[in-house]
Amino acid sequence: MKRINVTETFLPPKEEYQAVLDQLWKSKWLTNRGEIILNLESAVQDYLKSSAKPLFVSNGTVAIQIPMKVLELKGEIITTPFSYVATTSTIVWENCTPVFVDIDPEYLSIDEAKIEAAITDKTTAILAVHVFGNPCAVEKIDEIAKKHNLRVIYDAAHCFGAEYEGQSLFNFGDISTTSFHATKLFHTGEGGAIFCNDQNLKETIYYHHNFGHDGPEAFHGLGINAKMSELNAAMGTALLPYMDYVIEERKKISELYDTLINWKLVRKQKLREGTTYNYAYYPIIFESEKTLLTAQQKLNEQNVFPRRYFYPSLNQLPYIDTQKMPVSEEISRCILCLPLFVGLKEDDIELIAKIVNE
Repeated sequence: MKRINVTETFLPPKEEYQAVLDQLWKSKWLTNRGEIILNLESAVQDYLKSSAKPLFVSNGTVAIQIPMKVLELKGEIITTPFSYVATTSTIVWENCTPVFVDIDPEYLSIDEAKIEAAITDKTTAILAVHVFGNPCAVEKIDEIAKKHNLRVIYDAAHCFGAEYEGQSLFNFGDISTTSFHATKLFHTGEGGAIFCNDQNLKETIYYHHNFGHDGPEAFHGLGINAKMSELNAAMGTALLPYMDYVIEERKKISELYDTLINWKLVRKQKLREGTTYNYAYYPIIFESEKTLLTAQQKLNEQNVFPRRYFYPSLNQLPYIDTQKMPVSEEISRCILCLPLFVGLKEDDIELIAKIVNE
């Protein structure tokens, strides 16, 4: 039996990617924001109907680092313990202190009711995550941030095509970021983007991602090299026309899982009301870690490899001063993302569900 991973990168037809590459061979413009990146940024904004045009960068981690630098964040940053490691490691990397707030046990995003209790005179920002593409309580977080004069950055790495109350999830916060890693719905092989509606802030983000340049011989200030290459943008250009198809196919697979899995034994993440979901992941929560590990072993024996997103709970990282987060720790021990990708066969889905049910 062919190995089935938790995801499989969707690739456009090779000849369509090659057609975009042919433009590069003619122009010989491979980096420094050529025509392909500029056109793709506009096309992505139109597809998402986002209020801000994205600035494409080299990966989703630097997409968080640059806003933290631009906003001159210091001291403590309130964040979630239930996310990929980059959310926390970026805070530490930028010499700030992550202050964890536990998660809602159903939505799996940061529990907005617990945020204010974590705010101190050292708090400068909230870095929240729309976990698996499920929106945070954006209205409440915005209210808290304004009350306490805090900045809000959303790690929206899972959110391409997801909406809340009819708006792209990239519209929320002072800044929203995303990843275009090869495992994401929309990808450029490796890459990411920053969304910001404040024009002055956006200009500062721009020069920070390009060495600080103000023209070829002058500098606005400090910067790094976080530009996306035209080669990466070429992949995104060939892929974007397929996004409706990709999301629809993933929806069909998710709905088939829904009908096959015995929901008396496991449970799903609850989607926030008003969400248009993008079917980025298919997480299920077991009653215990022991049951999860048994199911994982049985799946592995059939050459099926789900993923424990997200484990461990980030408050348990070795370079973090441990803060107890009982909900996140429990969810982290018991959650498993099942395989979900375009081309996953119905027979395989039935086998996966059968093993989980057993």
